[in-house]
Amino acid sequence: MNPPANRPIVCAIAGGSGSGKTTLAGELLQLLGNDADHLMIDWYYRDLSHLTMEERMAVNYDHPDSLEVELFAEHLDQLRQGVAIDAPVYDFATHTRSIEVRPVAARPFIVSDGILLLAVPELRPFIDVAVFVATPTDVRLDRRLARDVAERGREPDDIRRQWAEFVLPMHDQFVEPSQVHADTLVTGEDSLTENAELLAARLRSCREALAS
Repeated sequence: MNPPANRPIVCAIAGGSGSGKTTLAGELLQLLGNDADHLMIDWYYRDLSHLTMEERMAVNYDHPDSLEVELFAEHLDQLRQGVAIDAPVYDFATHTRSIEVRPVAARPFIVSDGILLLAVPELRPFIDVAVFVATPTDVRLDRRLARDVAERGREPDDIRRQWAEFVLPMHDQFVEPSQVHADTLVTGEDSLTENAELLAARLRSCREALAS
């Protein structure tokens, strides 16, 4: 089924871990206000409640297989059809999904972010505006440490281990090469406000062109 002419415009913001893509998404969502809703691919990590905590810690969460890509693609398609969805709620401390869900409305703009958004071929057909945020490795690691300690209950040594074993290799294999699929390249050290303002103007222009 083809999406309606007034369907939502989907903006995907990709980039390495700690690049600033989620912060940019937040700025963009503020500018778009009630015309936009947020959909993070990180909410779609597979539930690992059937594994021991030790086994969960050994999983490569930076590989596409760690994500339920099929469900995410299904939800993107539904939003483009004008249908609201219930996104999963993921607990990063325990690597499990909650029984709760997060409602996402089919508003004029859907802003999505995640390291693998442009790396998974099945997702690219649903994306209207593809953004890649490029940021130096040392900056990204510092940000990752601060975020995972404060927001995800991780230990610094475990974060550094995961970075060396999984994050960097997967960045080189999947994330960095995916920037060829972006139509907009920014750096995570540029002005977030300026980047967000430019993106908001572009999304509104896309919406107007779709409606005309």
